[in-house]
Amino acid sequence: VQLQASGGGLVQPGGSLRLSCAASERTFKYGVTAWFRQTPGKEREFVAAIRWNDGHTRYADAVKYRSIISRDRIQNMAYLQMNSLRPEDTAVYYCAVTPKNYNTGSHSREDIYDYWGQGTLVTVSS
Repeated sequence: VQLQASGGGLVQPGGSLRLSCAASERTFKYGVTAWFRQTPGKEREFVAAIRWNDGHTRYADAVKYRSIISRDRIQNMAYLQMNSLRPEDTAVYYCAVTPKNYNTGSHSREDIYDYWGQGTLVTVSS
């Protein structure tokens, strides 16, 4: 399974972006989809995750109240809507998925995800 992350770009501070994540297999059975991000010289960090069977979400404190993760069962895609973007949100954003329904306490762990996208760059700058 290959993941395609898209939607990144250049946005001014205070602006919004919506990232998308799609699997190459349209019938892929998602358990959890997550977004992580990484800036040069820093470790990759958890951003948000959603469990497909019940829609339960989890967010990192850094993006909480400014971001919404969602999934579309018909399109079989996941999204990350980011609002009120700040320069410190600049990073390469990666989507990751697992077919297993892990409890939300595990969603920030990178090791539970079986597949990773190639990343999409988000740059927040005036």
